[in-house]
Amino acid sequence: MTAEERQRAIVGAARRAGSVEVGALAEELGVAKETVRRDLRALEAHGLLRRTHGGAYPVESAGFETTLAFRSTMHVPEKRRIAAAAAELTGEAETLFIDEGYTPQLIAESLPRDRSLTIVTASLAIAGHLATVPGFNVLLLGGRVRGGTLATVDHWTTRMLSGFVIDLAFIGANGISREHGLTTPDPAVSEVKQQAVRASRRRVFAGVHTKFGAASFCRFASVTDLDVIVTSTSLSTAEAHRYSLQGPQVIRV
Repeated sequence: MTAEERQRAIVGAARRAGSVEVGALAEELGVAKETVRRDLRALEAHGLLRRTHGGAYPVESAGFETTLAFRSTMHVPEKRRIAAAAAELTGEAETLFIDEGYTPQLIAESLPRDRSLTIVTASLAIAGHLATVPGFNVLLLGGRVRGGTLATVDHWTTRMLSGFVIDLAFIGANGISREHGLTTPDPAVSEVKQQAVRASRRRVFAGVHTKFGAASFCRFASVTDLDVIVTSTSLSTAEAHRYSLQGPQVIRV
């Protein structure tokens, strides 16, 4: 097996499982651990993987994006903590945008139920969950439904969204970095997210630690566009501080 074939196999394994470990890869591929570490460094340099202590996880790109069903199985306790902390930022907001994705779905489930809220979303799952909550007025953005995420995109979606002025937006992303900002693999999804950022007075990014330092294909916002970042303590204090220097408050839970 050539280095290229080995690296292709490593990327495939990471995308199927959500992560890979050096020891298991070395045994499976029949090579030394140092060879695997060298491969992981090369793949990280190409933006395909992010290395961790003892392994790596895949970066979502133009050629690879996880489904909503897959996301609902990864880092779930961490996502629930983040979602609960993000929902507490609702404050006195009366109108909300809630992005597509599993963490935003958990935010929707954690919203306060003691007041009337108007929620704008492109997510069929979120709209369906919130539509029956007393006092909630749910506006589902029309458009083409993406099968993997069950959310709407394209010009119908962005045109409807452009007609709103929203108090608070809960924004998701496939990657966030100080250099490239907030990114996502699909240009159509990027357009919706970009319009949500434009339409909102305050913007909260909520995401697990693995999102940080990763960059996908389409940039839709910069870190300076955010008011608050909510993540977990798995993101180091030093790294959180570096993001806060670009403007947003960083909350680690």
